[in-house]
Amino acid sequence: MKILVLNCGSSSIKYKLFDMDTKEVIAQGGIEKIGLKDSFLKLTLPNGEKKILEKDIPEHTVGVEFILNTLTSAEYGVVKSLEEINAVGHRMVHGGEKFSQSVLLTPEVLEAFTACNDLAPLHNPANLKGVNAISAILPDVPQIGVFDTAFHQTMPKHAYMYAVPYELYEKYGVRRYGFHGTSHRYVSKRVCEFLGIEPEGKKIITCHIGNGGSISAIKDGKCMDTSMGLTPLEGLMMGTRSGDIDGGAVSFIMEKEGLDATGISNLLNKKSGVLGIFGESSDMRDLENAVAAGNERAILAEDMYFYRIKKYIGSYAAALGGVDIIVFTGGVGENQASARWGACEGLEFMGVKLDAEKNKVRGEEMVISTDDSKVKVVVIPTDEELMIASDTMDILKK
Repeated sequence: MKILVLNCGSSSIKYKLFDMDTKEVIAQGGIEKIGLKDSFLKLTLPNGEKKILEKDIPEHTVGVEFILNTLTSAEYGVVKSLEEINAVGHRMVHGGEKFSQSVLLTPEVLEAFTACNDLAPLHNPANLKGVNAISAILPDVPQIGVFDTAFHQTMPKHAYMYAVPYELYEKYGVRRYGFHGTSHRYVSKRVCEFLGIEPEGKKIITCHIGNGGSISAIKDGKCMDTSMGLTPLEGLMMGTRSGDIDGGAVSFIMEKEGLDATGISNLLNKKSGVLGIFGESSDMRDLENAVAAGNERAILAEDMYFYRIKKYIGSYAAALGGVDIIVFTGGVGENQASARWGACEGLEFMGVKLDAEKNKVRGEEMVISTDDSKVKVVVIPTDEELMIASDTMDILKK
């Protein structure tokens, strides 16, 4: 069975084509700068070589068509015809309270998903463009929606509610939803497979740390709490997002800087975080180099970044009544030893002991805690696309 996974952003489309009989990625790439003059498709060849194909891509349907044509082309094709594609799985960002699991995308489902647009005005409409593009080009191919928010729908009400007037929840759905759910679900499941244990009875804290970052508390395979909220702004300090901030500080900044809602959203989402403190870059590799060079602002930014992760790990250990496993994933979590060390340093009282040598691992599954550590700390590279493809296959088999 061949399944195409699409992740459509406002000006981009990422894709992977899986042969689910072997769970092998047989094609992958992405289109960037949709609607701009210098749009292009960047694909990865089977030997790992990158290839860039330039083309005018004014909107998503043209982009999806370009991807499909490339998959069947004489030079870069991996399938003889589009009839070999059995289904398409879509990353859908915000399903609100309507979706607690992946579903077949019917007109009724898409209507319910569209009703969540207010909660993700940049992401949801872009996801819909991808669905509509496939409907136009491959009308008979089933499409499955896999929601970033679905995994977190098991949170108890006392964990997801905000202490604001209850009618704001009733009228507008103001509550914590959480994101990166597909990644948290994948790594929490995969770590149990890797360690040869069952998720039942286990307390797991998953740390998806990248340019965006979130942490989840998972008990018996179900999410009990997560750090992102109504939007992806809440929680950890991120590349350009502030993470947790006093609401009073937000109104204070708005008054002092003369900012409207759009202005303060732009400041907190795009100009804050690592970039806001360091001042030069939001990339953790640049930050790490600057720290090594003794840059004081870089050192402060790194200290803040690691501290937030540690604080959430500690609070979720309290929420779960202990912790058995801590998982690091995401671009930073999988690859940056100093971030994992900084996040775990000082947690020895909880039974967390890292092995400095094992912690040097990059992008591989590895237990990085010492043999006598009461808490297992594990690196598990995330694979959201495989999770989407697996969900798609499971739904087709029902």
